[in-house]
Amino acid sequence: MLSSKNWLDSHAVDPRTIRFVKPTRVVWQEGVDVSALVQGNAPITVPEMPKGAAFLLDFGRELHGAVRIATGKQSARTQVRVRFGESVSEAMNTPNNDHAIHDHVCDLPLWGTQTVGNTGFRFVRIDFLEPGAKVQLEAVDAVLLYHDIEYVGRFECSDDRLNRIWDTGAYTVHMCMQDHLWDGIKRDRLVWLGDLHPEVMVVNTVFGYQPIVEQSLDYVRDRTPLPRWMNDNTSYSIWWILIQHDWYRFHGRREYLEAQRPYLLGLLDQLRSYVRPDGQEMLPPLRYFDWPSANDPETIDAGLQSLLLIGLEQGAKLCDILGETVEATACREAAGRMRGCTPKRPSMKNGVAFMALAGYLDLAEANREWLAPGGGAGLSAFHGYYVLQARAMAGDYTGCLNAIRDYWGGMLDLGATTFWEHFDMDWLKNAGRIDDLPSPDRVDVHAVYGEHCYIGYRHSFCHGWAGGPTAWLTEHVLGLQPIEPGCRRVRVAPQLGDLDYAEGVLPTPHGLITVRHEARPNGAVTTTIDAPEEVELLRD
Repeated sequence: MLSSKNWLDSHAVDPRTIRFVKPTRVVWQEGVDVSALVQGNAPITVPEMPKGAAFLLDFGRELHGAVRIATGKQSARTQVRVRFGESVSEAMNTPNNDHAIHDHVCDLPLWGTQTVGNTGFRFVRIDFLEPGAKVQLEAVDAVLLYHDIEYVGRFECSDDRLNRIWDTGAYTVHMCMQDHLWDGIKRDRLVWLGDLHPEVMVVNTVFGYQPIVEQSLDYVRDRTPLPRWMNDNTSYSIWWILIQHDWYRFHGRREYLEAQRPYLLGLLDQLRSYVRPDGQEMLPPLRYFDWPSANDPETIDAGLQSLLLIGLEQGAKLCDILGETVEATACREAAGRMRGCTPKRPSMKNGVAFMALAGYLDLAEANREWLAPGGGAGLSAFHGYYVLQARAMAGDYTGCLNAIRDYWGGMLDLGATTFWEHFDMDWLKNAGRIDDLPSPDRVDVHAVYGEHCYIGYRHSFCHGWAGGPTAWLTEHVLGLQPIEPGCRRVRVAPQLGDLDYAEGVLPTPHGLITVRHEARPNGAVTTTIDAPEEVELLRD
C-alpha cells in the first residue's frame, strides 16, 4: 500500500502558479451595491436580494484563470449566473463558448467558496437568479493561473507608447504560456505551429530558454506523423522548420536539434516533392497563409512560394549542422529552382513582405511602393511582424516605429491590455473602448467587427501571434541579433529612428546582454554595452 506521501508524489503536478486578484472597479451594478468588493470592506449582506440584481467587475487587465466567489452566512444555497468577457460588451451579453465556457449557472454555498471557469477574461458579470434570497458576499476574486517566470529581457526608450507596446506584447505571450504555448487564452487554447513563430521570438527576447517551447513543438510533431501536415495546414509544417532554426540560433541546444533529425529530414523530403522542375511550389490544400488573405489567391500563392523557399534554405542550414550534406544539397537545389520562378506580386502587404524577405523583390522598392504607404493600415496581427521585418531590411526604421505606434498602439487606445487576434485601423473610427459600457453613439468593436473564424465575441483579445513588436523592438531598436547558434556571436546594430535613447536587456544562454544607446545631435549613436565573455559582439 502506498503511503499518502508516495501516493501524492505519483501524480502530476501543475507547474503553474495561482494568485488571487482583487477587482479594480465596479463597472456596472443593478439592484445591489457591491462597491465594498473593491474597497476591501466586505462582507456585503443583502437580506432579500431584489429581482434582476447583478453587477459587473473589472479586474484591471486580461488574465487567464477563473473567478472565486466567497460567501458567508446565507439562508440557503443561492443560484447565480457568471459570465466572463474580454470586453465589457462580451460579459454583458452572451459570450463565446467554443473552446472554453464563459457563461455558467451555479450555486453559491453557505460559508464557503465557489470557483467558476477556466478561460481568458478581464470582466466578470454575476446575476442573482433567485429573488428574495439572503446573500452574504465575502469576496469575488479572479484566480490567476500562470507560469511564474522572470521577465529577464527588458526594453525602454524615450517613447512611452512604444514601452507600453513592448510590455503588452510580452504579457500577451506570457498569458498564452499555459498547458503548452497556446495561441489564445479564451478560444484558441491549442498549439498552432505558424502562430507559434512570433510567440517563440517573444519568448526568446523576454524570457530566454523555456521548456514549454520544446514541449509545444514536440506535442504537434508527435501528433502529426508524416505525410500529414501540422494542424492540417501545409504552411504550418514549414513554420515548424523556421521555429527550429530560430530556436537553435538563440539557444544552441544541439541535443534537442538531434532529436528532430528523423522528422526534419522526412519533412524536408516531403516539401521538396512539391517543387516543380520549373521551381513553382504546388503545395496541396489547405493552402492557408493568414486570415486576412484567405480570399486572395494571388497573396496566398506568393506567400507560400516565398515561405517554402525560406523554409528550404533554413532547413538546409539545419542539415549542415546535423551533418546531413545530401539533404542540405537537395534543399538548396530545390530552393535554387524556386528562385528562378518569381510569383506575381500581390496587392496585400503581407504577400509583398514575404516576397521581399525571400529575395523576390527589391527591398527598397517593395517598402517605398507597397509596404510604407498607409503606415499601419493593411497590417494583420500575425503577419504584421514580418511586414516590419521587411521594412527594417529596407532601412525604414522610423516608418516601422510609426506603424507600431499606430497599429498596436491603436489597440491600446481602445482599452486593450493584451494584443488581439486581429485589428484593423478602420476600427478606430467612432469606436467605443472595450472597457466601457457600449454606447449607441459609438461602435461596439467586439460585437461588430471580425471575420473568418473571429466574428464578434469569438474574436480573441489575448492572442500570442500579435506580440511580434516586442521581439522586433529588441532586435532592431536595441539592435541585438544572434547570428551564431546559442548567441555565441551577436550583432549590435541599434536603429533608434526618431528616438532619443533606448536601453534594455537580451537574455542569452551565457547570461545577460545589457545595452544603452543615446542619439547625438550630429546623428551618431553612443552605445554602452555589457555582455558575457562567452559572447562575441559584432558592432556595425
